[in-house]
Formats: sequence, C-alpha cells, structure tokens
Amino acid sequence: MNIDRLVLAFAGSVILLSVALAHFVSPYWLLVTLFVGANLLQSAFTGFCPLAKILRAFGVKPGHAFPN
Repeated sequence: MNIDRLVLAFAGSVILLSVALAHFVSPYWLLVTLFVGANLLQSAFTGFCPLAKILRAFGVKPGHAFPN
C-alpha cells in the first residue's frame, strides 16, 4: 500500500469513528470530522499532508498525490 491509499484510509476511518462518537457520546466529536475534512481540502490545494510526511519517515512507498 502506498502513502496515498494509507492517507485516504486513515482519513476515512477517523471520519467514520468521529461520526459514530458524535452520535453515541457527544456532538463535539464532529469537530474531529471538521478538522480532517479541512486538512483533506487544504492538502488538495497545497500538496502538504502531515500524515504523508510521517508515513514517508517510516519508509512507506510514495504514491502520485504525495510523491516527495
């Protein structure tokens, strides 16, 4: 699996988890969903993703969206 797919899988998992927590625990968990969505949007325009940098440091194979 490359960095692109791992970033998407991680973001999707965090969003689903935070929506479930918002439903069962507290609506404030939707702030996590807002943060992940905003980070995905800014990375689409800037190409900067903190998770991609972390995964690259661990030696995960780069993809096309986050090549460097």
